[in-house]
Amino acid sequence: MASAAIPATGQPQQSTRFLWLYAAAVAGGAVAYVPFLTILLPIHVSSLAGDGIVQWLSWIALAGAGAASVANIGFGCVSDLTANRRGWALAGFALSSALLLLMPSIESFPALLGAIVAWQLALNMMLAPIAAWAGDCVPDDQKGRLGGMLAFAPATGALSGVLVTSTWLVPVEMRFPVVVALVGALVLPGLLLARPVPTPGLMTPVSREEIAERDALRSRPAVFRMWLARLLVQVAEASLFAFFLLWFRSISPSSTENTAATIFGLVLASAVPFALVVGRWSDRANRPILPLGTACLVSSIGLVIMAMAGDRNFAIAGYVAFGLAASVVLALHTSQTLRVLPRPQTRGRDLGIFNLTNTMPSMIMPWLTLLLVPVFGFSGLFIALAVLVVAAGALLLSIARTA
Repeated sequence: MASAAIPATGQPQQSTRFLWLYAAAVAGGAVAYVPFLTILLPIHVSSLAGDGIVQWLSWIALAGAGAASVANIGFGCVSDLTANRRGWALAGFALSSALLLLMPSIESFPALLGAIVAWQLALNMMLAPIAAWAGDCVPDDQKGRLGGMLAFAPATGALSGVLVTSTWLVPVEMRFPVVVALVGALVLPGLLLARPVPTPGLMTPVSREEIAERDALRSRPAVFRMWLARLLVQVAEASLFAFFLLWFRSISPSSTENTAATIFGLVLASAVPFALVVGRWSDRANRPILPLGTACLVSSIGLVIMAMAGDRNFAIAGYVAFGLAASVVLALHTSQTLRVLPRPQTRGRDLGIFNLTNTMPSMIMPWLTLLLVPVFGFSGLFIALAVLVVAAGALLLSIARTA
């Protein structure tokens, strides 16, 4: 094992190889669910449910979100107690892959609903320990860099959806096996081959009171603000994801599904270099939270532009501003959350609680849109989302004053 430099923080730094292997494993987690939930599952349900597709997908989404929320916290706790992150992640990969391969053969709603719940449990058996593993290994002065690398995850998930639905490249009957193969190619090298430098200082049990006395960034109010800020940004992003195509067609009626998918893909891909640069800057300047709050304010400007948009180009410009900034926020927030949750004895559980900010928006967003869109149109929705994102930025900037 190569020796690692020990910076002023007192913690040895991880190698670039380890960071990329870890980022690839996280990207594999995205590939495990993005193409399935966004494309393959709706296609399969439409072939079974006919006109009842909306009801089927609604119940599946609700049950799946509930199972994911519980499982992420539960397996985070289990990986804390057993101190075996990679073992649980490998078991989760095997089980979730096996269940995913069974999905095309399921032909009844009760069986499909049960399979989705079981798959979410297995998937989060993999995802929760992988998320906590970075907190065990990556020192604070590398978390910005890691956050930039994590921006590859959503882009890879979106690209995998394009890949498996390219009929000239992947036969229809091979879509699910190809997804499993892609997940394995990304996840297994990190879990089996990565050799992180030991960082005992990141694994020393401490009490919440001891941490709060040493660092205001790790106090209970700061942790709650980080949680709430991510929830607000995720609500905005979930709303945009669900209604972007309908809104964009209202601005440009000739636009197709492929046009919307292309814009999504380009924005996610373009966010990667931005996140890498901003993440490295936050490490060097030792300003971990400031870029998050600033990016929130930029994304709110994008939402305001979208609310005012009257033509296609203006609409695209607004979404690009929102999408780029929001992607940077979410990628860097993921790694910097590890900074505010430094208690190794409960790190997996605490990250599971933070994961609620990924599942709760799917329950909040429908009510928000039903309340606003029929009365105020999409412009009213986007202004409301801009207010939420500004509030998230204010919460983060209030933390940045102490960090």
